[in-house]
Amino acid sequence: MQNFPSSVETAFFKKAGSYEFTTHMPYILVDNFPRLGMLTALRFLEWVSQNPDGLISLPTGKTPEYFIKWTMHFLQHWDDRDAKQLREDHGLILAKKPDLKGLQFVQIDEFYPISPEQHNSFYYYIRNFYIDGFGLDEKKALLVNCDDIRLADGKSFKEVFPGNIVDLSLRYRECKNELDRQQQDSIFLIDDWCSGYEKKIQDKGGIGFFLGGIGPDGHIAFNIKGSDHYSTTRLTSTNFETQAVAATDLGGIEISRNRLVITIGLATITYNPTATVIIIAAGEAKVPVVRSAVEKKKHQQYPASVLQDLNHARFFVTRGIAGALSRRRLEYFRAPRSVDDELADEILADISCSRNKPLLKLTKDDIEADPMGRELLLKGGAGWNTYAEAAHGRIVAKIEKGLSPVSATTRRRIFSPASPRSAGAEGISRMPSRPRS
Repeated sequence: MQNFPSSVETAFFKKAGSYEFTTHMPYILVDNFPRLGMLTALRFLEWVSQNPDGLISLPTGKTPEYFIKWTMHFLQHWDDRDAKQLREDHGLILAKKPDLKGLQFVQIDEFYPISPEQHNSFYYYIRNFYIDGFGLDEKKALLVNCDDIRLADGKSFKEVFPGNIVDLSLRYRECKNELDRQQQDSIFLIDDWCSGYEKKIQDKGGIGFFLGGIGPDGHIAFNIKGSDHYSTTRLTSTNFETQAVAATDLGGIEISRNRLVITIGLATITYNPTATVIIIAAGEAKVPVVRSAVEKKKHQQYPASVLQDLNHARFFVTRGIAGALSRRRLEYFRAPRSVDDELADEILADISCSRNKPLLKLTKDDIEADPMGRELLLKGGAGWNTYAEAAHGRIVAKIEKGLSPVSATTRRRIFSPASPRSAGAEGISRMPSRPRS
């Protein structure tokens, strides 16, 4: 896994310290989000130089912000000395600038229904940043334009679905009136359109380069937690975690909770066994879903775990995420440092959950079977039962404290206007004023 076929990935891997993998998928770590964008941009340009007519899928939203900026920077300043040196220092050594006009673009997903002219539609984003921004040929692109999807009686989605509400139960229940009939026929037509979209992708050999983010529930594209690993392009609903994130794009949770999506499936992404699939993630909030995807066995509760079967699937992550992966966490723990109670409690609580046993029922074998538990016993020097009993006592004390009633207390004043030299006052005085709406 450490012998990357990509010179860009090899260069970044070496700069990160050439660490050992114990995960089901390799990952490359960088220091921050902007460098994550530079890594993905260089890897993308490297792939394009080798596959000038390839089929690509690129993400929308905030995820690709720095990827787009770095790609545009390298393309626009290709012959500049500084840009050339930066490329070569990070493994991208090419005789000529890659030409993106031959690429075939596949849109990953879209809200449904939504006007393609609406600025928060993914169709609009792709036209703006990828078709126009990267100079791709729109005639070679497969896009999800809701206006182009034929509905019953030739009507628009505004006529068929008042309030943009699509009731998928009409797929299997009887119609009660004429509007139900129109909506049911339209849903079947959308399903047929999705099947055709999937076939077009397969006829082209499948996606060759896929770049995406990972959602709060672990979703890639709109394949939410629990999605079938053999799923294809479809019209579907989402879950609350995804709706909460989409609320920013759509104007509130009241709108996003009722909006469906058209998404390519997990089987669509993995259809081409030689595909380069890259998932990028930054921030501590993504730690649980990244860890599940790369460390746990394939499971429908971890959508990105389907990528474990692809030889060229990668996670590009920041150090904050990589540091929470089991092997990296163990290496950190092994370094010379004292064992604090909080870390000991966390280790033993994890072992208790993984073994499905109460803390006080843990045995020495249970703790030693876990790498972190074994290291805890070696570093701490105390008996295994002492650690378990102490952790149990501290956790119970925290729970009891949280359950105890609070009375006869007042809010503590953090700073006083009369004492401008206090830390709080100084912090506030340095903050820029908020612009008026």
